[in-house]
Amino acid sequence: METPQPLTAAERLEIAAARAVAALPRAAKRRIAGAPIHRDGLELDLDMQVLIKLAERNPRSPLTGRTPAEARADLRHSVRLVAGPPIPMASVEETTIAGAAGPLAARLFVPDGPVDAGGGPMIVYYHGGGWVAGDLDTHDLPCRLLAKASGARVLSVDYRLAPEHPFPAPVEDALAAFRDAVLGAERLGADPARIAVAGDSAGGHLAAVTSRWAGAEGGPVPAFQLLIYPVTDLVEVTPSRLEFAEGFVLTKENMDWYEQQFLGSDSHRRDPRVSPLLAEDLAGTPPALVVTAGFDPLRDEGEAYARKLADGGVRTILRRHPGYVHGFMHALIGGPGPREAIAEMGGVLRAALAA
Repeated sequence: METPQPLTAAERLEIAAARAVAALPRAAKRRIAGAPIHRDGLELDLDMQVLIKLAERNPRSPLTGRTPAEARADLRHSVRLVAGPPIPMASVEETTIAGAAGPLAARLFVPDGPVDAGGGPMIVYYHGGGWVAGDLDTHDLPCRLLAKASGARVLSVDYRLAPEHPFPAPVEDALAAFRDAVLGAERLGADPARIAVAGDSAGGHLAAVTSRWAGAEGGPVPAFQLLIYPVTDLVEVTPSRLEFAEGFVLTKENMDWYEQQFLGSDSHRRDPRVSPLLAEDLAGTPPALVVTAGFDPLRDEGEAYARKLADGGVRTILRRHPGYVHGFMHALIGGPGPREAIAEMGGVLRAALAA
């Protein structure tokens, strides 16, 4: 993981301005955002619209032609801009977990509350970022909120990134990390029978693949899977990928670039470890909560995957947040919606991982 750079004066000013706007009354926000935006029968959430409007005032060029390092810097900057104040934990520990080719950095979040004598529930978390960007720091606050809401420990995994480590490296790391978490459950303070996997976007893809692959190979299977606006199909172009191709945070151009970095070759697109929606059989995978956002290019494939899980006999909850955009779980300086969404996810996990 790259060491985060200190905030520049310009970044501090930009963050202060964003927080000031986020604190304005609703009527003032509407004047900034403009007329409500409607697409596909949905209305964009006002706070999401305000953040998009602010981003338009300082636009960033598409990722095409840019370097992975620049993509990683962009994500770190974007997260800093919309993150809220830190959430205290009982403890936060820098540790390591096994990857497919060696140890990986990881961060263990332990929430306040009683400690189970035999180990408590734990969530192995894979961050988003298009398999190219993202790290333990970009997803620190969402992991804290998820730990607090679920009452479970959260182990955030810094898996290898493309294009330096293209497919199948991130997928193999995700499975190896889950398996090592089960084997090392005592060290991590976890009950090996109550370890879930979770992730957002590309991390949701890794959680989905790990859930299916773990069982297919006869090893331990996650107790639950939380898939937050996951990537599930790199073959078909769904209607939502076209409807929300521009103007709603994740663009089709940038998504195409991420896929190219991750795959290296189009020959892998139909591999179920790349496109889990194309897997022939999902029976035996763990119960799932699939979370989607109404204004997200990835919405339709996430919802199609939830339906396929349910059709395969997997207990599945599909939850669409209709007015939100891709990446909403980072948008924590505005209204309470994203925090409430994470609290809801945590509540489902708390029930699913109860002793």
